[in-house]
Amino acid sequence: MSIFNNESILSWLKYFSDNTDIDLAATHILDITGDNKNLMATVQGNRSVLVFTDGNHPEVFYNMWDNGMGDCEIWYNEGSEPQGPMKHNLLSEMIDRGVNVSAAMLINNPHARTAYRTGIDNSLFSPGSIRYVAPEIRAVIMNKLNLDETENMCVVSGESIAVEGAIAARRGQIVAVEYKDGDRRTMEENVLRFGLRNVLIVDDMESYSHRWPVPDVAFLVASSKLDLELQTLVRVNPKIRVVIYTLEFSYMSRIPGMLWDNGIQPTEIMQLEVSKVGRKDEIEVQPAPWIFSGQAGLEQP
Repeated sequence: MSIFNNESILSWLKYFSDNTDIDLAATHILDITGDNKNLMATVQGNRSVLVFTDGNHPEVFYNMWDNGMGDCEIWYNEGSEPQGPMKHNLLSEMIDRGVNVSAAMLINNPHARTAYRTGIDNSLFSPGSIRYVAPEIRAVIMNKLNLDETENMCVVSGESIAVEGAIAARRGQIVAVEYKDGDRRTMEENVLRFGLRNVLIVDDMESYSHRWPVPDVAFLVASSKLDLELQTLVRVNPKIRVVIYTLEFSYMSRIPGMLWDNGIQPTEIMQLEVSKVGRKDEIEVQPAPWIFSGQAGLEQP
């Protein structure tokens, strides 16, 4: 539960308005006292963010600096109340300083990307044990997932989709299922790299815990566990939307039947192919996956 109510937020807004040239109409307000608020992604996408925080963020400035935000300007005071002198520093000057009291700070990012862009370049992800899907294909997958910012998603063996989903569904939660130890470690590195606080990493989903968020949508990379995964997802949410990715013909031919058997009506089947011209003017063909979309809980035709 947030420790900031409407009255205290208005007091802080008045304080920053009196002491800075803040444009309230263009300022994003973010309360990170909850468990699932992505500070770094918000600052990366907004030129001005007014952040309300508790005292449990000892490495917040170092993590932001480590993600290339050293040019951000921080406006703050020394107390937990909206009063006293205002201070102003570059983030790069504050990397050894943490936040140890409940307070507010204004972060200006001159290099903000003011719109969320699907298809994050693969070079930005942790290398680790994972071979990431091409950004262009990921952009199409994100389009098919059609995430609302408040929705929860379950992602099975789709690490880059979990990252983009956590950014897109900034007020929702992501359950990332990683069966292999190396993949879990790489997913953990990505969570730190992108500053994500709304991702729960688990090693199995057969016994879906009641403590985990109920997914509105799921993305699955087809494997020998696919039928069991679909059974689990429909049990947890009888109206779940699913998107399935596969490069294997044996799964491609069986997926429609699995969907119908689990009460999921296929809504679209498509194949994606991306070709690029390489450095030597040679055409480089990327893997061409099949993408299945489905919806549970629909009336059978």
